[in-house]
Amino acid sequence: MSGPSLTRRARRGVTFLGDATCPHGVSLAFTERHGGVSTGDFSSLNLGDACGDDPAAVAENRLRALAALGAEGLSGRLVNPRQVHGDHVVVVTSSEAAELASVRNEAGEGADAVVCTAAGVPVLLCYADCVPVVLVAEGGFAVIHSGWRGTIARISAKALATLATETGHAPQEVRAYVGPHIAGEDYEVSAGLMGRFVDEFGPAAQAGERLLDLEACIVQTLVEEGVPADMIAGTHASTSRETGRFFSYRATGGSCGRHGALVVMSDR
Repeated sequence: MSGPSLTRRARRGVTFLGDATCPHGVSLAFTERHGGVSTGDFSSLNLGDACGDDPAAVAENRLRALAALGAEGLSGRLVNPRQVHGDHVVVVTSSEAAELASVRNEAGEGADAVVCTAAGVPVLLCYADCVPVVLVAEGGFAVIHSGWRGTIARISAKALATLATETGHAPQEVRAYVGPHIAGEDYEVSAGLMGRFVDEFGPAAQAGERLLDLEACIVQTLVEEGVPADMIAGTHASTSRETGRFFSYRATGGSCGRHGALVVMSDR
């Protein structure tokens, strides 16, 4: 099995990073900020509905992102949790309306990872510096929002274990994708927080004296849990440097939209 990779793609005016092979029938997109209808600080493909943008614009942007992923007509099944920088994982096993309503109710209380084994159910999480992580196995996928709190709580390990349980496939069979986020060399934190990460992850956490490398910590977590290192694909894009492509909370002082990790599995 060849390793996963992310390439920059454009479809229907929306630019995103994805895996053209659609492993196990899973289509994934780490969206960029262009191709939508939002204006001002949210220009233009803002997918976040909790940052002050016009709800009608966000709804249109989400439709465009779904279309770019080949998921037209599935907006009514979209699962988009309220992200709270925790480590709660919700599970979707059916596209039936009653289960989706139950999942959305649970996700509305707060969740930062979704494990989905249902075909035709798109999952969206939103970001503006935090780390997007997508895990793919035969029969399911996980979408993870991993800021510093989620990373130190090892939310990626929790989502991986849940995905393995739900699909019956071991971590060694999982492909992982780490999307665009604030890079270690750009992410200065307090000495106290840096110390906590070094205590938890060792020197790999440091890109500099007080520069925190969240991706290195996440990759280390996944490898320790059994995902082969050559089955983990990353990007070299730093959101805080590439504000022409991505939204960055830190670079803009908090006034910005959100790009997304959008994933759906076909019923092949």
